Amino acid sequence: MPAAALFDFDGTLVDTTEMIHQSMRHAASSVLGREDIPRETLLANVGKPLPRQMELIDAEKAELLLEAYRSHHEEHHDALIGEFPGVEESLSRLRSVGTKVAVVTSKRRLSVEMALENFPGLRDVVDRFVTLEDTTQHKPNPEPLLRGLELLGGIPKESAAYIGDSPFDVEAAKAARLTSVAVSWGAFSEDRLREAEPDHLVPDIESAVDVLLTL
Repeated sequence: MPAAALFDFDGTLVDTTEMIHQSMRHAASSVLGREDIPRETLLANVGKPLPRQMELIDAEKAELLLEAYRSHHEEHHDALIGEFPGVEESLSRLRSVGTKVAVVTSKRRLSVEMALENFPGLRDVVDRFVTLEDTTQHKPNPEPLLRGLELLGGIPKESAAYIGDSPFDVEAAKAARLTSVAVSWGAFSEDRLREAEPDHLVPDIESAVDVLLTL
């Protein structure tokens, strides 16, 4: 079993895919006057920091897009955020055998705190949180993952895994030389995740823990 399991947040521990999509649609509509951008395009860069996602949609209007997104996100957050079954139990299972658990996300700390207000039990099963503000580089750069290992007490890379729902999570894990576990219940299809060539691809949180306990 790994000494540390690092988890992505959006689309991995909390169901935010529809919330992200709706906020993206609102931003594109209100700022760009566009209703025709496909869902797949709006979600194509989920996992990267939000400002970067907006730059990739329209570099000249990225700030306006970001402002519109965050306004919609904050207003509708509690109505649109969802729960994945078995998450708290699965993380508790890891911690019961001595594995340290951290969240490593590109979200702002404020946004993570908003989510934790909905699911306060996550505070009891996660040892540390690494958010956007904690590093200068962001996924798929390995710095956030390495920061997570540092905060958990300097866990060696070869004794850790990163679990996430995006190809960028897999890329970050590889760059940090961690075992990569891709999960298929988030924003990306199994085919897209397979293209990233993770070490493991799993369909649910229980299977993710099963894989981790065999490492």
